[in-house]
Amino acid sequence: MAEMHPATLEGWYALHQAWTTDWTALRALEPRAREEIADEARALFEELAAPAEGWSAPFRLVGGGADWLFVHFRPTLEELSDVALRVRRSRLADFLRPGFDYLSVTEAGLYHATAEAAREHGAGTEAFRRALDEAAEAELRSPHVRSRLYPEVPEGMKYVSFYPMSKRRAPGANWYTLPVEERSRLMREHGMTGRRFAGRIFQVITGSAGLDDWEWGVTLFARDPLDFKRIVTEMRYDDASALYGEFGEFVTGIRFAPGDWTKLLRVSE
Repeated sequence: MAEMHPATLEGWYALHQAWTTDWTALRALEPRAREEIADEARALFEELAAPAEGWSAPFRLVGGGADWLFVHFRPTLEELSDVALRVRRSRLADFLRPGFDYLSVTEAGLYHATAEAAREHGAGTEAFRRALDEAAEAELRSPHVRSRLYPEVPEGMKYVSFYPMSKRRAPGANWYTLPVEERSRLMREHGMTGRRFAGRIFQVITGSAGLDDWEWGVTLFARDPLDFKRIVTEMRYDDASALYGEFGEFVTGIRFAPGDWTKLLRVSE
């Protein structure tokens, strides 16, 4: 069963956009023109923040070589594309330079259910598929799982940390050759570490295999930015990370209200 992949549940599509600002070009504008750009950005992000389903939010980044991170969640890829086009067509975008775009979809992995169904019914059998379907339906009724697929950030968690990751395929440490029971055990252990930060960290896992260069995106929200350091440090000691984790660049930022664009785009006269 080494080649068996876990069943997954998917929810909203996600797009993370990092941008740098052309401050020189912005500074060359008349004050009134800068105010108009800020007013348009405020109106745009107020509208994007609360669609029928999903949400968008801007964050100002600290370090990482970029100024802004825009995070968008939408039910369909078409809606997400529309959001991206609206941002790029805005007057603000005339003064932004793309750092990276990261496309993914919210995901809940059914490692334990997959391993259990394979053990009881044999992998790939009709009974196996029925058992997985029943497990998936039960998981979708769980408020915890729904919060992972359709995430709403708790009040006051204004800090964000985002990074992409993949599982290692090195000789002697290849995640994808492990039996599904072992992967299930490792991910359960990893999840228990994360649960110690319940109420302090809100975590959104998005799958990106086939959608972007890495396999997952991890978005963490917190009230205290030091909790990012604490949870990532503790999780690095889990075998799922220590033996099998590969990580991309981290970006960290602070959420702000759309009305703050005027202040944040202010430049010296």
